[in-house]
Amino acid sequence: MHQTFGAGPFLVSDNIQLAWAELRGIAGNFVHTSAYGQWGDVMMELVQQDSEGPSPFRDMFEPGQQGIHHVAVMVDSMKDAYEHFASQGFDVAAKAETTSGVEFAFIDTVEKFGHMIEIYEKSEQLAAFYQYIREASTQPFSNPFIQP
Repeated sequence: MHQTFGAGPFLVSDNIQLAWAELRGIAGNFVHTSAYGQWGDVMMELVQQDSEGPSPFRDMFEPGQQGIHHVAVMVDSMKDAYEHFASQGFDVAAKAETTSGVEFAFIDTVEKFGHMIEIYEKSEQLAAFYQYIREASTQPFSNPFIQP
């Protein structure tokens, strides 16, 4: 992504463990690695599933396949967002919570839009993370934890 589009640098978070997860309403887990970087005005997340088994990623892609999986939206209320998407006929593919307490979900909009929509509530913590990634994109690639 850096060589092709000039995106990055990327902050890589390996083997992300979740506090809990539900996949299509059934308790499960999906360990994954994410690389976060900036591409112009867009924050980009590159995801790799590290665990075997079902996940919102495997709903769309088999091991070795790749493509656009989701766009993310910060919402004011998870409850209201769940109700909104349900009223539009969209199912929740996965709900989960990070070990730092952030709930997120993937809404299955693949048939209509070709990708899922990830939702999570607005917070100072997430806004600060987005700002950190944006600011890192203006710096030279010198941080050993940020990879081009």
